[in-house]
Amino acid sequence: MCGRAPVGHALWAADPVCAKMAASHHESDVFEFVVKKGFGVKGLADSGITSVPPRYIHPPDERIDRKKTIDASPFLGSPIDLSGLEGEKKDETIAAICEAASKLGFFQVVNHGVSLQVMERAKQDAHTFFNLSPEKKAVYLKGKTPCPNVFYSTSFGRRPRKNSFSWFIDLLTGIYGCRDAAHDYLKAASKMIQGILGALLRGLGVEYDESLLSCYMEAKAVNMNFYPPCPNPELTVGVGRHSDLAALTILLQDDIGGLFVKVEDGGWIEIPPVEGAIVVNVGDTLEILSNGRYKSAEHRVIASSTRARVSVPIFVSPRPHTMIGPLLGLAEKDGKTVYRHLLFGEYMTNYFGAAHQGKKTLVFARL
Repeated sequence: MCGRAPVGHALWAADPVCAKMAASHHESDVFEFVVKKGFGVKGLADSGITSVPPRYIHPPDERIDRKKTIDASPFLGSPIDLSGLEGEKKDETIAAICEAASKLGFFQVVNHGVSLQVMERAKQDAHTFFNLSPEKKAVYLKGKTPCPNVFYSTSFGRRPRKNSFSWFIDLLTGIYGCRDAAHDYLKAASKMIQGILGALLRGLGVEYDESLLSCYMEAKAVNMNFYPPCPNPELTVGVGRHSDLAALTILLQDDIGGLFVKVEDGGWIEIPPVEGAIVVNVGDTLEILSNGRYKSAEHRVIASSTRARVSVPIFVSPRPHTMIGPLLGLAEKDGKTVYRHLLFGEYMTNYFGAAHQGKKTLVFARL
């Protein structure tokens, strides 16, 4: 039943669960195959399916229709040259970063200090891991993983709920310290992260304790996301609409594209891949710290019908015990207080406690 599986995956085709799954899309069979057996959605793609199982078919209003996207140029500027943070163009560069964070919440940067070699190695390592056999990937399943806080998973929940839908994605979470390519990528990006977050805090125009910068970027997690070729990308999503929990997300994407961001008028734009550029987006935490000035943008991803897509995000966050809220003096400067003060751990618990619905998680922190 799985005769179209790639060479070297004969054991996959021989698995009776694989044959049963390929013959029928019954949810319990798909759950057994994708989650319990550790095949993930890559296993679905490799099994030769010609249509996605019902679990992955999203309502029409949640799908991405490329024909209905809008022109990105009024919202997304040219990549920002970060070398300006260390020269005569420092003020100009800070202003450009702050404007992008206020206008869309997404921007791209170049001359960021991360070499093309390091970037390509990180992306290639994602392909290498997700092309391992299910048995080797299953070593990193929760409860088995040899690396603390490193988990291999798929978007198909451990306990599927009625009327819930899965994303067409496999993930390796928290890989810093476990895979050398991720370690090198994070190490190379650290100066850039500090420079961008420092520029954004400085751009708010209020005095703040410099030690807060370190607090707000103290926790960093590197993930690897894998979107296998999908037979019906128009029916499903790689990642559904959501905003990020972190203060900042530093995203390395490949050349396939498929990342879409919602703009204030309700339309969606695509963030096009730019060779050598890194995508930066504001997360919920920074929107709270900025009293709503910087926008944590709603975004989502579509899979490709022909090629496997990978991305490698770094999520930059405070520790759970860190207090977050509008910086001192911002409410007076803005004439309003948009968000309350709370522990980052409180917000994190709320964020992961419910299904993502755009930016609705931010309601928890609003006054």
